[in-house]
Amino acid sequence: MKIDSNNEWIVERSGIQERRYAAEDESVLDMAVKAAKIAVERAGIDPSEIGVLLLASCTYPYLTPSAAVQVAAQIGAVGIPATDISSACAGFCYGVGMASDIIRSGNAKYALVIGAEKLTDWFLDDDRSIAFLFGDGAGAVIIGPSDTPGIGPTVWGSDGTQTAALGIAPSFIEQRKDPANNVPMLYMQGQTVFRWAITEMARVAKEAVDAAGITVDQLDAFIPHQANNRITDALVRSLKIPEHVHVSRDIVTSGNTSAASIPIAMSRVVSEGSAPSGGLALIIGFGAGLAYAAQVVTLP
Repeated sequence: MKIDSNNEWIVERSGIQERRYAAEDESVLDMAVKAAKIAVERAGIDPSEIGVLLLASCTYPYLTPSAAVQVAAQIGAVGIPATDISSACAGFCYGVGMASDIIRSGNAKYALVIGAEKLTDWFLDDDRSIAFLFGDGAGAVIIGPSDTPGIGPTVWGSDGTQTAALGIAPSFIEQRKDPANNVPMLYMQGQTVFRWAITEMARVAKEAVDAAGITVDQLDAFIPHQANNRITDALVRSLKIPEHVHVSRDIVTSGNTSAASIPIAMSRVVSEGSAPSGGLALIIGFGAGLAYAAQVVTLP
């Protein structure tokens, strides 16, 4: 893909130096299945032990059936409850919160939570407001029982008065009326989203830390949705994140992968040893809706 911009402008605006694109014939389902299989293998469980599957994405290939049921079938977990979460960039944290509650209630032993996006299907490479930001990818985690709490309370919510700030339009109903001219595409009011994120998300992140009964000094990692390095910088300043806390900046090499950004960044933290196993990480997702969710989690 050739982006209609220059590298200096992109890095200054977002911090992004590279991004990853799926193959043309690779679907969001394909990526979700790959990530799910890796997570299951690393967790050392059998797919038959998974009690629920939650798939966060805003780039589903079909309105129905859900992508989650198709992923469940492809990984050998047929018959389990599986559902999609359409909360865009906040979707993965929504999934973590839901999975935690499901396990605590005794309705499942293990939950598979996936964030997967193929955003390149939903914008044109000459759209300067969008094309430089987004990439494709998928990440997944297995959440299971623990002797001690490993996921703090979820602080989440939405502001439906700002749906015009970010999303995909026109609607599929409008597309049917004029298929040639009404092709659904990503849109974003960048400054609106930026101002909302740096003001409101600092409050949400602090509430999540307080709800977990800790202070920011006790964190080992801060893994925000990889929306923009300037947003991450602003949150670090507002929260007074200490220097010893690892701050994920996966966006530099992956771009903004929406619901996939946090699990991808978390995987890098674990694989590179940027924070210790069993350490505490603050994760926060925010995006279209506008929607948000945050919690403190124990790293695998």
